[in-house]
Amino acid sequence: MLLRSLGLHLVLLTILLVPSEAAAQSRRGEYLIVSGGPALRKWENLRLGRDQHDKSWLNFIRPARVQIAQLRKRRGPAAQITWLVHRPSYSTRAEEDGKPLLSYIRSVQDKYGCRLVWFSTGREVIDYINRGRDRRREKVVGFDFFGHSNKYCMMFDYSNEICAVSKAWLHVRDIPRINRGAFSSGAICKSWGCHTGEAMSASWKRHLGISLIGAEGKTDYRWIWMGGGSLPKLARGGRWTR
Repeated sequence: MLLRSLGLHLVLLTILLVPSEAAAQSRRGEYLIVSGGPALRKWENLRLGRDQHDKSWLNFIRPARVQIAQLRKRRGPAAQITWLVHRPSYSTRAEEDGKPLLSYIRSVQDKYGCRLVWFSTGREVIDYINRGRDRRREKVVGFDFFGHSNKYCMMFDYSNEICAVSKAWLHVRDIPRINRGAFSSGAICKSWGCHTGEAMSASWKRHLGISLIGAEGKTDYRWIWMGGGSLPKLARGGRWTR
């Protein structure tokens, strides 16, 4: 009888000591998804004889939504998912399109229970990476960027306020301002923009000690609207690199 009682107490003690699944998941870190903003049509319509950008305002929202949905499905309801969205670009595009785009974006937050953080500048993105949560306890374990970019720069807006110009960005020269300790050693980072793998990936690795998967060549967001999938793909001749 005594042995049975001791066994029962051991079982109860074990249950109390083993962390719940929700608690365990909350300690696995934070997933960051960053969506840059779309160009305005009034500027892109001036680009005669050239490929025009962002005929759809959803270019950098829909793939982010897909990533959020996949993370929620794989990691469960306790996973910490934060979505950073460049608000000024969507405010101006909403005025141009005559649609409540900010409300549409908020609906993704409501559906998937992610944390939505609006930002305006590249400094705000760096500040969130460094101090958005207590990075001693909650490291960044995943980072995805959807937006315009070139080999040296992630552009959070482009051809929105000024034709063919960006006013908010993360440049290779800004990477040293990111706290290396904000990321877990196994963090998976990827830029879905064009040309990132040609320079930014190397700088990211050098300063932060983790890889940034990026494209050598262009990425094609038109794929999203041609029935071929919900994430961008590499343009012909491109390849992913670290």
